[in-house]
Amino acid sequence: MNRKNGIIGGIILILLGVILLAREIAPQYFEFWDWPFIIIGLGGVFLLWAIISGTGGLAVPGSILAGIGGILYYQSQTGDWASWAYIWALIPGFVGIGVIISGIIDRNYKEAFSGGLILLLISGILFFVFGQAFGLQPEITKYWPALLIVLGVIALVRALFSSRRKPI
Repeated sequence: MNRKNGIIGGIILILLGVILLAREIAPQYFEFWDWPFIIIGLGGVFLLWAIISGTGGLAVPGSILAGIGGILYYQSQTGDWASWAYIWALIPGFVGIGVIISGIIDRNYKEAFSGGLILLLISGILFFVFGQAFGLQPEITKYWPALLIVLGVIALVRALFSSRRKPI
């Protein structure tokens, strides 16, 4: 481990320790915390480390962990565990968010934004299709074909405006 990563790791551990100690000393201020916050927090640590160290690749697992923690928090608060039948489809979107954040950190904007946006759209389509089949509110799922239209427009624009390659 190089010096910079050691410093970043030490700072993150100190901050994490301060937060957990405060939770133990004054639990009344942390009543909203539930077990999924451990997963959300771990994702946050990855994201923070990615931003501070400039290692964009850490943003992808960070966004996946934070997103899954958010799903589990929603399910633990509502008791809607059956939503896992369709809510899993959000995970590719979490990857897309991580790819976009990674691209921002690594200054690889164009490719990261394009790939991340496509993953977000695919995730949205899967979410609405499976949600419609497995119990998501009909008011929410009514407009899912609009995501197909957006994905088609992106594919068309990319095909029309990409640099034309000359045959060898």
